[in-house]
Amino acid sequence: MGKTTQLGLLSRRVEACGFEVCTVREPGGTPIGEEVRRILARSQTGSIAPRAELMLILAARAALIGEVVAPALAEGRWVLSDRSSLSSRAYQGYGRGLPLEEVELLDRSATGGLGPDICIVLDLPAGEGIARHRRGRKRLDRFESETDGFLERVRLGYLELAKSRAEAVLVPADGTVDLVAERVWREVCAAFPTGLADPRDSDSGRVSPVR
Repeated sequence: MGKTTQLGLLSRRVEACGFEVCTVREPGGTPIGEEVRRILARSQTGSIAPRAELMLILAARAALIGEVVAPALAEGRWVLSDRSSLSSRAYQGYGRGLPLEEVELLDRSATGGLGPDICIVLDLPAGEGIARHRRGRKRLDRFESETDGFLERVRLGYLELAKSRAEAVLVPADGTVDLVAERVWREVCAAFPTGLADPRDSDSGRVSPVR
């Protein structure tokens, strides 16, 4: 059980605190985003140039923010996202080798500067996360079919980002689902110490668990 499971558990806990919650996933959440997701996931799509891959993801992100995220925030709702801009830095930056400065510049254009208040980075020891992710899957998508070397570069990228970016928080993902959920909840409560502050009082109100 990984980030998507934790996203659902976190959503229910935030709702139990009296907040309205909007959950989204990247890429996806809009007609454009879901089509991009299908293109990127299909193994038969074959190789995609790193910049082309990044541009597809950013197009989906721009649509999601404009059509779903920004309106939800304007209504005073929390937005919890399965992946965010941090994922582009990890996958297309560290994984594909694109310059991080370029990824960040293009991402700011796509998002208009809107980013998460806190980004949960769920981490497992080398090899374990890859094996867990692939376990029991009959068909792997294009990213899941990548080499272990690529996936490990992505993991190390997340670890570096968790050290260097103020919004990123590293959470060990070993142990039971409930144990990991408690770790995530502690970090979210620490980010919003006054009983989970009203998201309308913050810049974005988004919490983004990622892998």
